[in-house]
Amino acid sequence: MATCPECNAVIEEKLVVRKERLLIAEGKDDEQFFNAMLRQLGLDEIQVLGIGGKTRLEGQLKALKLDPAWRQVSSIGIVRDADDDPDAAFRSVCSALKGAKLPVPSKALAPMVGPPTVQVMIIPSLRKEGALEDLCLESSADDPAMPCVEQYFECLAERGAPGPKERSLSKAKTRVFLTSKEDPTLPLGIAAQKGYWPLDSSVFDEVRRFIASI
Repeated sequence: MATCPECNAVIEEKLVVRKERLLIAEGKDDEQFFNAMLRQLGLDEIQVLGIGGKTRLEGQLKALKLDPAWRQVSSIGIVRDADDDPDAAFRSVCSALKGAKLPVPSKALAPMVGPPTVQVMIIPSLRKEGALEDLCLESSADDPAMPCVEQYFECLAERGAPGPKERSLSKAKTRVFLTSKEDPTLPLGIAAQKGYWPLDSSVFDEVRRFIASI
């Protein structure tokens, strides 16, 4: 049994196609987040599949194509964190699509007609480094706990504590922020389902448009 390297959730060894519109996410935590977003949008025609890590994309796409229900798939949306190089993240997704012999979009958010039609979204954007955590933190900028989160990391720096690396800072801030909630143990995705992130925030406008267009 495999586990997601990002959230340690159990990953189904074999992903199963259940709907004709698919949203491919990096991990199980992302899957939970986007399922919460779908419920917020009132959409139940899209299946979210967490593939257990960005490096597994090509292999999981190839495996999905072997599913007998694959022939019903009409549209695929792939969401990938920009990390520290948005362009490289997009190229990596395109390489996986090419390896899986699927349509390859020319740019992010531009559908490539299939079948199936394929489009890719880089989060927070193709012009900005970061990840889903950055959008969540931005959406909660006015939360009364957020100044405390910033002060915590300022305190670490003032006292010479090592603290998280810059590339992991948003993930660390997300964990600290969630400790201010009623259940401080929840990962990002379940926190979204509990309403800890304001999914109706304008910060998620582009995400909502992308999902609706799949």
